[in-house]
Amino acid sequence: MFRPVVRKTPARSALAMLELIFHATVRSIRRTHGNAVIGLLLNIMQTVMLVVVFYIMFDLLGLRGNAVRGDFLLYVMSGIFMFMTHTKALGAVVGSDGPTSAMMKHSPMNPIIAIAAAALGCLYTQILSAGVVLFIYHAAFTPITLFDPVGTFAMLLLAWGTGVAIGMVFKAALPWQPEFFGIVSTLYQRANMIASGKMFLANAMPTYILAYFDWNPLFHVIDQARGFIFLNYNPHYSSIRYPVTIMIICVVIGLMGEFFTRKHASSSWGAKR
Repeated sequence: MFRPVVRKTPARSALAMLELIFHATVRSIRRTHGNAVIGLLLNIMQTVMLVVVFYIMFDLLGLRGNAVRGDFLLYVMSGIFMFMTHTKALGAVVGSDGPTSAMMKHSPMNPIIAIAAAALGCLYTQILSAGVVLFIYHAAFTPITLFDPVGTFAMLLLAWGTGVAIGMVFKAALPWQPEFFGIVSTLYQRANMIASGKMFLANAMPTYILAYFDWNPLFHVIDQARGFIFLNYNPHYSSIRYPVTIMIICVVIGLMGEFFTRKHASSSWGAKR
């Protein structure tokens, strides 16, 4: 009775949605650990451990000669950062709150906001982790130079965008058959350990081997990123257009599937499973 009447305008609605996305993003970041600093340190340690493992693997297998001329550890980190960003973004989107989640009972909340919050939270964590690792390596070990920092950061955003887009497709299909699509999404993430091509240079691959990696948008992103990072590498067998096209197509399919799933979603779907 005494509640003030607020006139809704497009600008006011947009600001309210952005505020909701901000708070949902903070919630998604703090979901991994109650202490945000410890959560960030855990993610940094995971990245560092992966870099160390692949560095030792390259050294033991004698693959250092196949790397691009330049800082070898930066070559390893370039693939790890893109792979981690892509995989984490996909996992965050797939694991975000769905249409039957308890969070959706609050009227301003909807699955699109949950997806946006999970994706932005992942992007924030990965950029901060990569920045901290690169700064420590630059300050404590050896100075590093990126040939094109803007292009490198754009490829990091493209790795994140393709992960979000593919994750939206899995997210839309997950309520219909959780077991099957859960296994498929996990299999895709695990397969990218090899299929992303972060251990190889596309220019150094034989044509018959290149065909096994060329389908993967992350492979193109990593190869193009190394072209922006290193002065002595010019990628010939990858393109930026392919992952951008895949990202746009998957976003459209994911949004269509999400809206369709939201209309048919029911809390009792999994009752008989």
